[in-house]
Amino acid sequence: MQINITGHHVDITEALRNYTTEKMEKLERHFDHVTNVHVILSVEKKAQKAEATVHVSGADLFAQNQTEDMYASIDGLIDKLDRQIIKHKEKISNHNRKSGGVKNMAVEEA
Repeated sequence: MQINITGHHVDITEALRNYTTEKMEKLERHFDHVTNVHVILSVEKKAQKAEATVHVSGADLFAQNQTEDMYASIDGLIDKLDRQIIKHKEKISNHNRKSGGVKNMAVEEA
């Protein structure tokens, strides 16, 4: 998983970069096919905003969160992305099992 972190009107410190990277690893535990993540951290007056685009196999997921604390914004962002990834994973697994299986087989009577 490749993670790109950029900042708008904020300096990306080593602590902020490590915190974001550590939290993004949580996403990879739920779904192995995360290829690229682009995180944008920005500050507008008192609002600390975190947004991210996650490229997974079959889709691009986007989420954003805005609070007064950057670390809280990152936590909220990760929670939103985590829910989206779990939902995407369920869609893929349901789609693959839709047409097959024992339940859908026709029973022939002799």
